[in-house]
Amino acid sequence: MAIISQDTKRFLRRVDFELLIASVAIVIYSLIMISSATHVNTPSEERFWFVQRQGIFALINFAIAILFMNFDYRGLQQYGSRLYVFNLIMLIAVMLFGHAALGAQRWIQLGPVSLQPSEFSKLIMIICMASVLEGRMGKLNSLQDLFAVALYVGVPFILVLKQPDLGTSLVFMAIFFGMIIACGVKWKILVAIFLSGIAAMPFVWQFLKDYQKMRIMVFIDPNVDPLGSGYHIIQSKIAIGSGMVFGKGLFEGTQSQLNFLPENHTDFIFAVVGEEFGFVGAVILLLLYFVVLWRGMQIARHASDIFGRLLAVGITSMLAFHILVNVGMTTGIMPVTGIPLPLMSYGISSLTTNILSIAILMNIHMRKQKLILF
Repeated sequence: MAIISQDTKRFLRRVDFELLIASVAIVIYSLIMISSATHVNTPSEERFWFVQRQGIFALINFAIAILFMNFDYRGLQQYGSRLYVFNLIMLIAVMLFGHAALGAQRWIQLGPVSLQPSEFSKLIMIICMASVLEGRMGKLNSLQDLFAVALYVGVPFILVLKQPDLGTSLVFMAIFFGMIIACGVKWKILVAIFLSGIAAMPFVWQFLKDYQKMRIMVFIDPNVDPLGSGYHIIQSKIAIGSGMVFGKGLFEGTQSQLNFLPENHTDFIFAVVGEEFGFVGAVILLLLYFVVLWRGMQIARHASDIFGRLLAVGITSMLAFHILVNVGMTTGIMPVTGIPLPLMSYGISSLTTNILSIAILMNIHMRKQKLILF
């Protein structure tokens, strides 16, 4: 009979099982929904290609996450500057050598895998910002104090915006505001930034691309372009509404199965959940996300150091923004931005970034007291 070592017992006692179970449950939920969304109109030998690929990379990433938990997250702080430079190089490389799809140049092909560097850029920027802000806790008392931090985030923000990837750029802003609030920035400064942003909207509108303007117009009234930009929102709302309380059943969603719902395994996977599992299935998924976000906030609150607290706040801000915007756009209460649903939407880059983010949260939780397993 195998005997569990004392080190392993100590390791298990420090694992945040609420966060771990909720995250794994979301990934399993994701594989079920991706399988349903992609099995139709596909040759039999490729019918489960998407779900198999997502499942394999999920296992690889969870294995990496478990290994990472044996290393102190505080070691990341010393690599902040180098990660920032690497991030810029990676984003510039996309502009020079990346390949385009869906009207944007966001991907780099590495053998059989197509990677989206802007996804990794989010987590890298959280680490870099935490390194920079660690020494500025309670010192962001004016716009001048905030300017250097804004400029630091602004360079990769512009590079991502140029791809163009407005959705990820907005995620950068959510991370930025979440982390400076955690640093104790004065509320009058945030109000001044907010009012300035509202005043600048007419000016910013002139620089938006035509499709971005149309998305905003469609958000206000989807019937402006029902067969074009408004098609996604209309079909998504039909899918969610037709699911009613308990849904139509797995593999039985007509909007998804008959390909009326575009991007049903990526950006609009929440609509598949609503159609096939109904209100109950959607609520279960949202409750799982609530657990993840709640644990993220608690981990930030109880972190043993400022760097860890800022990391946890940045990651939780990123995940919360993704969930809010994705669910919002699929239900028609927010514009379509192409932001994936964390741990649910198909995509290797997004999945890897989110699992590694969860691993960092667990690492911070485990090191409220020093622990080395191996």
